Amino acid sequence: QVQLVESGGGLVQAGGSLRLSCVASGRTFSSYNMAWFRQAPGMEREFVVVISGRGGLTDYADSVKGRFTISRDNAKNMVYLQMGSLNAEDTAVYYCAAATNFYGSDSERYPYWGQGTQVTVSS
Repeated sequence: QVQLVESGGGLVQAGGSLRLSCVASGRTFSSYNMAWFRQAPGMEREFVVVISGRGGLTDYADSVKGRFTISRDNAKNMVYLQMGSLNAEDTAVYYCAAATNFYGSDSERYPYWGQGTQVTVSS
């Protein structure tokens, strides 16, 4: 089992940047595919990006492609989401999620979740 804690959210102006972090407990972090999801008020949880256990594969939602970058540091049990060119539609609670046996965008296939961190983009 792994526990996830996100940080780095906050208020940012449109066009600005923000970096989210997610730290994981446990000793087998590299065995987990890690993903970021987000949920805006009144909306369904939305896939943002996923990275494979060793970082060799990534897949982005079209809405963030070219603006967001995921990375991970397995030595530190960390995954990061660098967000740029932010706009109001990026306002949401961002969640880090982990799965050992799934790589993709289906949130129901991720058994481990963090508590979320709020990102608010002001226009």
